[in-house]
Amino acid sequence: MSNEEHIQNDSLIKVILKLLTIITVLITSVIIVLIFAVFQPNILSWFKKSDETIANELAKKQSFEKWEASNKLNKEMNSFWVAADMNQVNGDSNYKKQLAYGKALIAHTATYLGPKGSVMHSTNGMNCQNCHLDAGTKAWGNNYGAVFSSYPKYRARSGQEEDIYKRINDCMERSLNGKALAVESKEMQAMKAYIEYLGKNVQKGEKPKGVGIYELAFMDRPADPVKGNALYMAKCQSCHQANGEGLIAADQTEYTYPPLWGQHSYNQGAGLFRLSRFAGYIKYNMPQGVSFPNSQLTDEEAWDIAAFVNSQPRPSKDLRNDWPKIAEKPIDHPFGLYADTFTESQHKYGPFKPIADAKKKQQVKNEKKSI
Repeated sequence: MSNEEHIQNDSLIKVILKLLTIITVLITSVIIVLIFAVFQPNILSWFKKSDETIANELAKKQSFEKWEASNKLNKEMNSFWVAADMNQVNGDSNYKKQLAYGKALIAHTATYLGPKGSVMHSTNGMNCQNCHLDAGTKAWGNNYGAVFSSYPKYRARSGQEEDIYKRINDCMERSLNGKALAVESKEMQAMKAYIEYLGKNVQKGEKPKGVGIYELAFMDRPADPVKGNALYMAKCQSCHQANGEGLIAADQTEYTYPPLWGQHSYNQGAGLFRLSRFAGYIKYNMPQGVSFPNSQLTDEEAWDIAAFVNSQPRPSKDLRNDWPKIAEKPIDHPFGLYADTFTESQHKYGPFKPIADAKKKQQVKNEKKSI
């Protein structure tokens, strides 16, 4: 036998020995596993996490997620608008008195301008503060945070540029179902000064977080006045009364709890007569005492209560001059005419998303035509 053949035979023997070794190890391993399977039936548990370990890990994960969400929420709330401090008023004593009077007029409008007002009898007995909570300073409470920074501005409802005087008188004539104040009057000047002071730290054109009314997501169904009726009786009537006409104070001058419908409530031209405004307003403000981010109402409950309240009788107003450009009407404005083919009922109660989508498509078409 040649040396080359001898070398080849040695290599083959080595390969065979390695294969035998591997087979032996595999067979031995299988035998060991079978033995353990017989005498240790829970062997697989050695390779699994215990229920206690899994529970602890889940608890840690949930705790971290909760901390992370809380931290994010705190950062968001820290960025909310805060009204300028009335205790830091700079200026002469007359200016301070004017601001104080303006605040009093917002908080206790009826005392001065209501049916038994000390200055004049020009409103329905509600206070501006009934819609602009904490005298217009509460986050998501329909506050005045962006009024000074955004006015004068174009408003589609009138189809023209409006100043703060016009904005205040809109509330006088609609939410308070009363008469406009003379621009030069002491009361108008005081309210304007107060509103401007609250938002004096907001840059022109800016709208900080927490300003105005919270915007709720649209539902996939119409808001339901019947469901809203049951919710109102459960959550609202203890303050606003079962007949919706509120609770007037002992002196009969202003309301402890304002009327939500009836002859002394806001008329059909008021902003809160739009469902999106009313639902967003009550989400983080009602029942009394709640605030962002805590709410006693789900989004659907807020929509349904809004539908019930705004389906009740109230004073009317001539709205023929509102929205001179029909295409600029809000999608939840409850009275026609409309620039689309959706019904008046759907514009009042929804569902609103189809209307919003159609309006957006039309706007895109119009933009393309103008190019």
